[in-house]
Amino acid sequence: MRVIGIGDNVVDRYTNKRIMFPGGNAVNFAAYAAQCGADSAYLGVIADDKEGRLVRDSLIETGVDVSKSPLKTGLATERCDVILKDGDRVFTGCSYGEGEYRTLTLSEENLRYLERFDVIHCGCYASMEDEIKKLQDLRAVRTYDFSSEEEYRTEDYLEKVCPYIDIALFSAEEMTEQQTEKLRKQVTRLGTKLVLITNGTKGQKLWDGSREYSGKVKLVEPVDTMGAGDSFFTAFVISMVKSGYDREKAVTVEMTDRAFSEAADFSARTCLVEGAFGFGTSY
Repeated sequence: MRVIGIGDNVVDRYTNKRIMFPGGNAVNFAAYAAQCGADSAYLGVIADDKEGRLVRDSLIETGVDVSKSPLKTGLATERCDVILKDGDRVFTGCSYGEGEYRTLTLSEENLRYLERFDVIHCGCYASMEDEIKKLQDLRAVRTYDFSSEEEYRTEDYLEKVCPYIDIALFSAEEMTEQQTEKLRKQVTRLGTKLVLITNGTKGQKLWDGSREYSGKVKLVEPVDTMGAGDSFFTAFVISMVKSGYDREKAVTVEMTDRAFSEAADFSARTCLVEGAFGFGTSY
């Protein structure tokens, strides 16, 4: 199985420790997919600065192919500042170094490259919502993380993304059951096949347009919750595709039960690692 994360890369700077870690939704997906045993790659704009080199080197060491993402001079990596409170990461702000911050625009060369993959993952923080429609003719299962912010749930935003993806992830700890039900129906009506909604320690729900499937949380005493959601979604998608899921096939209880279980185990292990997937360095 060949999978790829496309889009954002950042460093997560733990300001109370003066240590930074590689991160970003697409980077995390690629790293976690490699840890799950998939043939994994990352495609994005990586700045040739200290932070960008950390991101690229960590992906290479994790076994992720970054051959199509050379370092770019004159650019800056986004720095996300966080602190830990009892193992839970809390974001406090973001900044950039010297240079331009640039997002990925999918070229014809990029799209030919993406034809090789079975899973293509992107997320809202990549600022690629206007690019996603370019994936419509590719055979891969296309996944997208909408995170938790309201700005990524507006009608306009959903209409840009949902017709061109197969599996959507939403974090909904602040939403009521009525709100999540309305959201998932809206997303599937726009064309997305599966909607996975996570709700913190309350568990997860998968919706296929007609039936709901439930997951469970594996509770651990976390060292660091950075990447908990990304790791859960990555392991869930990898398990589903390994079980034979594609955009033309209906899901089964056996398929989803296995995916929920494997994702819970993998996410729990991720919470015992500092940073999203390690590789901390001082700054």
